[in-house]
Amino acid sequence: MPRPRTPLLSRERIVVAALALVDAEGLAALSTRRLATELSVSGPSLYNHFATKDELLDAVVDSVMGEVDLSMFDAPDGWREPLRDWARSYRAALAAHPNVVPVLAQGPGRRPNALRLADAVFGCLVDAGWPRGQATRIGALMRYFITGSALGSFAAGFPEDAAVYAADYPHLGEAHLLAEHRRTIDESAFETGLHALLDGLALRYPDPGH
Repeated sequence: MPRPRTPLLSRERIVVAALALVDAEGLAALSTRRLATELSVSGPSLYNHFATKDELLDAVVDSVMGEVDLSMFDAPDGWREPLRDWARSYRAALAAHPNVVPVLAQGPGRRPNALRLADAVFGCLVDAGWPRGQATRIGALMRYFITGSALGSFAAGFPEDAAVYAADYPHLGEAHLLAEHRRTIDESAFETGLHALLDGLALRYPDPGH
């Protein structure tokens, strides 16, 4: 039988399959045995591309970071609008892959896309006049806010049974309706928090350079 023109496996193909598995079933479902089954290959063949499961997981998580748009930092005019647009893109990437958020929350590690993201945000703030210490804290604050918003849904956490609230929680008389409007509530809550955060920074430090 002639050899295939393209390899049966590549790092990209493995990462795509692994991310699809994590998206569908969560981090606990990711194993070399399960992934090999999904790819119709033998388990040991995966180790030709990734030495360990942790290395594979890093690549999977970093592929999500690669979905975040950083083009607003190419020639930014100030800091507020680039930071706002980046935050929206970052949250969109996490919202598309919520099961990887717990790993992302641990920090960038040695992941190239994650480090590129951190470099772009920090560079934008420093170039706009923020002191390096403040730029570091703002970058951390933004990451806490964005990853926290993607960890779960506030609206989906309330039971849809109105009887739960009737007797003991008089101010939650319509809480059973929240889950029905989950996406709208979660997205508008993020926008409210994002604007409040940026407004607060602008008011406290109207001229970052001083």
